[in-house]
Amino acid sequence: MKTRIILVGIGGATCSGKTTLAKHLRRILPNSVIVHQDDFAPPQELVPVHPVYGVQDWDRAEGAIEWPRMVKALEEVKRTGVIPPEHVSHDHLNEQKDVAIDDIVFQKWKARFERIEEEHRAMGEDIKWVIVDGFLLYWHPEVVDKLDFRIFLRVPYEVLKQRRHERHGYHTAVQSDPEGSLWRDPPNYWEQIVWPAYVEAHEGIVENGDVEHGKSNGKVAGLLLFDGLELSMSEMVSRVCEVLEDGITASSDS
Repeated sequence: MKTRIILVGIGGATCSGKTTLAKHLRRILPNSVIVHQDDFAPPQELVPVHPVYGVQDWDRAEGAIEWPRMVKALEEVKRTGVIPPEHVSHDHLNEQKDVAIDDIVFQKWKARFERIEEEHRAMGEDIKWVIVDGFLLYWHPEVVDKLDFRIFLRVPYEVLKQRRHERHGYHTAVQSDPEGSLWRDPPNYWEQIVWPAYVEAHEGIVENGDVEHGKSNGKVAGLLLFDGLELSMSEMVSRVCEVLEDGITASSDS
């Protein structure tokens, strides 16, 4: 039996719904796991301080993620289909908001991908799905290169701002500190740190640098943009499942 490992990237700004989408996909796709980019953040004491505002900057791409560690982990996942045993996820520590999808949508796609799995096993191929979610997923070229599907969720500035302010904080847990502490945004952190860092990291991949409305400019090959307010979560799940189904069917036929 040959093993085929497929990495599905789900990117988007903080509070865009990417992790919720990733978790729905994990429930639907047989033999699937999630890799959370947040788990590759550096220890709190190594997070750089913003040169202007004097607070720790958890969002600027250069310092927000330990990129060599993430690239190495994705290489191992791509090779084995298994998350490295030394890697520990801390996603469960963060606030978990349930955004349900229609059961008919869930059942439809779960059955369809189970059938796809059976068909491929009959052909001697075992498929493993690795869903990678992150707020800086399309910044580092070596990370981008590992992804077989590249999906990006967009939500307008004001909605993201409101969702961020409604959150109670983020746990700063890392591998060396499994519990971490609760980070709460200082005043004006969204306006001064989060949004500018998001724009800086993503303006190069959309036309005219317009992160809210610009189309993909091709810098990230095959990037699919979804506007999160125009689709319900059920519709989003269906759209992504259609893309995955079409992609795996096309690759099998070629």
